[in-house]
Amino acid sequence: MPSNPGTKPVIALAMGDPAGISPELTAALLVDPAVREAADLIVIGDLRLLEAGAKVAKVEPALHRISATDPIPEDLSTPVFVDLAHCDPAGIEIGRVSEAGGRCAAENYRHALALAVAGRADAVCFTPFNKAAMRMHVPGYDDEIVFTANFIDFHGPAREFNVLEGLWNARVTSHVPLSGVAPLITRAAILDNLRLTDAALRASGIARPRIAVAGLNPHAGDGGNFGREEIDTIGPAVIEAQQQGIGCDGPFPADTVFVRAKRGDFDAVLTMYHDQGQIAMKLIGFDQGVTLLGGFPFPICTPAHGTAYDIAGRGIAGTGAARNALLLAARMSADMRRTRPAAVQSAEAFRAACAA
Repeated sequence: MPSNPGTKPVIALAMGDPAGISPELTAALLVDPAVREAADLIVIGDLRLLEAGAKVAKVEPALHRISATDPIPEDLSTPVFVDLAHCDPAGIEIGRVSEAGGRCAAENYRHALALAVAGRADAVCFTPFNKAAMRMHVPGYDDEIVFTANFIDFHGPAREFNVLEGLWNARVTSHVPLSGVAPLITRAAILDNLRLTDAALRASGIARPRIAVAGLNPHAGDGGNFGREEIDTIGPAVIEAQQQGIGCDGPFPADTVFVRAKRGDFDAVLTMYHDQGQIAMKLIGFDQGVTLLGGFPFPICTPAHGTAYDIAGRGIAGTGAARNALLLAARMSADMRRTRPAAVQSAEAFRAACAA
């Protein structure tokens, strides 16, 4: 647990892929008044890369630099930069995927996760990774959910959420081929994701979440004419979730449910597969959206956009999504600190308390 539980939440911010916009985004966030007001920051990366990013962003962040072996200072009024000194900018080509870039991002993220597991940070954020670069460094790399769960030895349910302008998108399946989706749409999977979505929304400050559930098939199956998943699986799961006190409804046709959600009828939409929700959310606001890794013992947030290799180093990258990610992490972790029992001192104990 962070040393001063009555103060602002502490966020461990890992610099992402060094060949993209992560260095300049990180530097800009360090001088963002909204971010500084919401949280104390521990930034992890290579100082040489941050300094290069600061030049691109035309900012001069004040930092307290420490090495990887130094203790985290008690006073975090000035952002702390943990300099791993592990990624020489001379070995990174801007806009190009590399194993070095993936290794740099992965090591930063591992260090940030370790701080949270040790109780030194309340939440983790990271500027964008490049999955191809991560896969070069970690063969078999799938996504951040699996990577995180393996690193912190977490065995509970976890899922990606996309958050934009107060609207959340959750999904039953994620990074799987479309041909493999239908067999994964089970009653248990839908129920698990509805419970997780409800819990994540409550943790973000929404007292009585309203969740819309999308169908799998065109027109939500059209009464069985275009498939029976809505009748046999999705509908019964929604009813069971309602009986458990979860505020959900559906299944609704996926091509109209986001229209209703955007106008305020729902707080979240549970979709059945990745692009069913991602396309809608990114059309609503690609440069402002946040990805939350929900279900872990602490919030983990990142911008919903990617590394933007095409504009890296040009000083035109917008910070809206990255700022929103940090602010969501701060809001969620501040609420979790207020409600966390005083006796809970570790991530393991916290997981046990949440599961009880």
